Amino acid sequence: METLLLDSDDVEAGAQLPKVIDAVEGAFGAYARGDTQMPAKSYIDLPQYDGDFRSMPAYIDATEGAGENWEAAGVKWVNSHPGNPDQHDLPTVMGTVIYSDPETAFPLSVMDGTHLTRLRTGAAAAVATEYLAREDATSLGLVGAGIQAYTQLEAIAAVRDIQRVVVADIDPDARQELVDRYDDDYDVTEGTNAEAAACDIVSTTTPVRDPVVDEVGASTHVNAMGADAEGKHEIADDILQHAKLVIDDYDQCTHSGEINVPWNEGLLGDEDLHGELGDIVAGTLDGRTADDGVTVFDSTGLAIQDVAAAHVVYEHAREHDIGTDFPLVGTET
Repeated sequence: METLLLDSDDVEAGAQLPKVIDAVEGAFGAYARGDTQMPAKSYIDLPQYDGDFRSMPAYIDATEGAGENWEAAGVKWVNSHPGNPDQHDLPTVMGTVIYSDPETAFPLSVMDGTHLTRLRTGAAAAVATEYLAREDATSLGLVGAGIQAYTQLEAIAAVRDIQRVVVADIDPDARQELVDRYDDDYDVTEGTNAEAAACDIVSTTTPVRDPVVDEVGASTHVNAMGADAEGKHEIADDILQHAKLVIDDYDQCTHSGEINVPWNEGLLGDEDLHGELGDIVAGTLDGRTADDGVTVFDSTGLAIQDVAAAHVVYEHAREHDIGTDFPLVGTET
């Protein structure tokens, strides 16, 4: 038995976005039912290199949920080195996923985790949008026009009939590149943060520490995707205080999610949280109701999302002969 090596092109070829969205939804439901194991994300800080490593292991038993029954385990080893592009001509974030058979522990695949991270992050926003955005939502504002914005658009368009897109970013070249990429598919325009935030759905994907969204529409759904470390903060406190606020994980969000700054300042507390997305998926907590105005999803990114996405990519790769087999594990017992 051999291990399947999947590089970034292989992962992209195996990335069936609708299936990834379904798998991530199933993972959230399994998490709420207690059918996962997900130890806390661990960090190795390397201030001398202005970077860090993060390890994210998880196990999912999705056999009790709706749809496809599956079981999976894996770990993502990922970094954040902001100086890489300028100093080493390398990406800021690089990830590697080891995807294993839960029964035997055999490493079924070693795959690029960078594109996988983009996929699962977009899929999480799509799941939140499905449950929290108005069903008749047709406009999407993108605050931040980096690579994640592309996946946000494609994933959200899989669950809502997106017709108009407003792109905001401090980099005019990034804005124009995204507009050019999707101009044939949507009514795409460049705009300010305020114009993007007035759309039916908003996804924020910036690394800022001072909020860049100060006001949203009366019934806007916001996917707050950028905050992944203590001190990061994209959405004004007033919006968070008055919205139906849904998080992906209590411990991660209060420590390093969109709510971490107002939480630590005492401006938000348990009484301000509607609950976790997994509980909505599992049906034990309501999603959007007719009485709701602004809804916010605080996403920090969970290891179960990576394992769910890896499951889809691996199965597709095996079915379509994608990737390279190699003898990672010896035959000796």
